[in-house]
Amino acid sequence: MTEGKFATSVSCIDGRIQIPLSEWIKKNYSVDYVDTITEPGVDKKIAENSDLESIKTKVGISINAHKSELIIVSGHYNCAANQVSDEEHIRLIKKGVEVISSWNLGVKIIGVWVDGSWNVNSA
Repeated sequence: MTEGKFATSVSCIDGRIQIPLSEWIKKNYSVDYVDTITEPGVDKKIAENSDLESIKTKVGISINAHKSELIIVSGHYNCAANQVSDEEHIRLIKKGVEVISSWNLGVKIIGVWVDGSWNVNSA
């Protein structure tokens, strides 16, 4: 039996964003733990629907084993793997939310942007 409430973060591997993102999710969604699924430039990868089976499997584990009811798709400032404008990142994040929503997981899915000051904002 899993104790505590979980959310699922699908984010870039960049270590600079992990703590601010996890803290923001815990504070704003009253969860105890954040399962973290990472890929370089994940916003682009999901938006392009590129080789997502691994991400989909990991999200499924988080939902089924930890009863996560929230998935957060993020992108961030100064991403080494996806060097595009902030506006393009936000577009990709929104598209990523649409892609994951199409998986019909029965959970809430939101997108967030981590800016140059490492603040988390809704996308």
